[in-house]
Amino acid sequence: MQFHHHGYVSGDPRVQPSAGTGVDRPADLPDEIDVLIVGSGPAGMLLAAQLSQYPTVVTRLVERRDGRLVLGQADGIQPRSVETFQAFGFAERITAEAYNIGWMNFWGPDPDDPRRIVRRSRTADYAYQISEFPHLIVNQARVLDYFAEAAAHGPGRIVPDYGIEFLGLTVQGAGEYPVEVRLRHVAGERAGEERTVHAKYVAGCDGARSGVREAIGRRHVGDISQHAWGVMDVLVETDFPDWRIKCAINAEAGNILHIPREGGYLSRMYIDLGAVAADDDHRVRQTPIEEIIRRANEILHPYSIDVKQVAWHSVYEVGHRVTDGFDDALDDDRDPRVFLTGDACHTHSAKAGQGMNVSMQDGFNLGWKLGSVLTGRSPASLLATYGAERRPVAQQLIDFDREWSSLMARKPEEISDPEDLATYYLATAEFPSGFMTQYGPSAIVGSGEHQALAAGFPIGKRFQSAPVTLVADGNVVHLGHHARADGRWRLYAFADPAASGAHPALDAWAEWLGSSAESPLIRFRRGDEEADALFDVKVVYPEGFEAVDVAAVPAVFRPQSGPIGLTDWEKVFAAGPSAWNDVDIFAERGLSRDGVVVVVRPDQYVAAVLPLTATAELAAFFDGVLLP
Repeated sequence: MQFHHHGYVSGDPRVQPSAGTGVDRPADLPDEIDVLIVGSGPAGMLLAAQLSQYPTVVTRLVERRDGRLVLGQADGIQPRSVETFQAFGFAERITAEAYNIGWMNFWGPDPDDPRRIVRRSRTADYAYQISEFPHLIVNQARVLDYFAEAAAHGPGRIVPDYGIEFLGLTVQGAGEYPVEVRLRHVAGERAGEERTVHAKYVAGCDGARSGVREAIGRRHVGDISQHAWGVMDVLVETDFPDWRIKCAINAEAGNILHIPREGGYLSRMYIDLGAVAADDDHRVRQTPIEEIIRRANEILHPYSIDVKQVAWHSVYEVGHRVTDGFDDALDDDRDPRVFLTGDACHTHSAKAGQGMNVSMQDGFNLGWKLGSVLTGRSPASLLATYGAERRPVAQQLIDFDREWSSLMARKPEEISDPEDLATYYLATAEFPSGFMTQYGPSAIVGSGEHQALAAGFPIGKRFQSAPVTLVADGNVVHLGHHARADGRWRLYAFADPAASGAHPALDAWAEWLGSSAESPLIRFRRGDEEADALFDVKVVYPEGFEAVDVAAVPAVFRPQSGPIGLTDWEKVFAAGPSAWNDVDIFAERGLSRDGVVVVVRPDQYVAAVLPLTATAELAAFFDGVLLP
């Protein structure tokens, strides 16, 4: 964490100085709003946290509840989400309070007595096999708390406007604030009062029954399977030996997905309630908690649970739906004004642990784009890439969840290989982890012409970090962990070999970047703003850190930071290996020893891979993204 560059800080460095709309933020909703977020779920709260980094943008978030979420339904946190939390500054704290999934065990009928269940296999969880981040379980309410903190501590000082419900909206044909939104107070002294506000953009983060989706004429496409599940968060006494390990349990009496939760005592159970009659008309949703507990004990035989407290429970039928459009202009020849995120545009079962995770990535994808457009950095056409990128991801999620749900709901006689569920769990790990998403070529995702120069950083996929040594102090750090969700683009320059004390290709690239009128650092810099206000430029040298003289590296890697002009010493790295780092990032990520530049978007996805000599291509890429 870097601070003091704006002057000495004696308090919490996570609280950034207020700026713009964050100074004297009005308590009441203004009549005109740049971005109105409807709903304070995972996508909405992440969106608020991101837009708080754009304090000149007037952002408000309305939520029908009269306060923070107390009991969240979602709880699975995949490694990509923890990586995202790192960018927002709270990964370590939420990991400390979460349950870390280290193993998954698979139970099935005892071959000698099929009425009893026995442990069939045990497998290490996939998280640390494909990432440095864990696979966690933590209450959705706590995730929202952390994003709320990030939003409130950002320069924009965004806090939710609770007790206000969305009634409807109309997109006008013209005007600076073309979206007319009707709202109503439902709590407090103003309960019942209605008002109208006007917005430039609206983000519908209001769940599966989204009023925003209905208002723009979009609809869910898909179906509900004829199978029901009960779910409960419980505190129990039990003789089941794997109570604190994630388990998939298949028995003659049905199936259970059991997931321990944070705190050491709480657990969540998804209990198979069986097939649902075609004429049931959702009556299965009235199944009492006593029946759900009875079914759980029947499946667990010869073990049992004595439920001491039920923190929350529900019954649901598996639904797989994707909205026919993620904004209000997908099929029209105009830039979108209203966007859908999370459950408002994709719904599925909870057992794959994807809902909250994919929703947050919706918000991350949309947030920096709105910020860039509203601050005049990018053309409004950038916003069309939100639906173009996120809708295919939602469809992939539905396809994955449909297969996983079907496997989980099988009867013992339908299983030919007892190991196939465990095999599927590990074989598909990259997708649920959140690391399989790969955006296709567009204005913000380049071609694969030079991909071979950085094989370990696939274009369109998220930037996968690796350990490097910070030259200034010799400490080993993860390169990607220095990136914050601050709306900036990242340029990672990996140097060519040293020759007579210099790195010819890197030095020429750095000279161009710092001085040429065609350089994006020069072309898109505004007035007297800091040199790295829009671009965070870092260099990684191939030799050990002792061989690099940080004071002699090109000036573009040592920018002046803050109003008092202090040198930023944390942009120069060495690849290793060293006494404390046995990883050479060049070898680990397949980087060309002749040098390479990796361009990374504000949401951590690789946008381009270029040779150090391709300055014209780098300039052309940003000419298609940014406004001079």
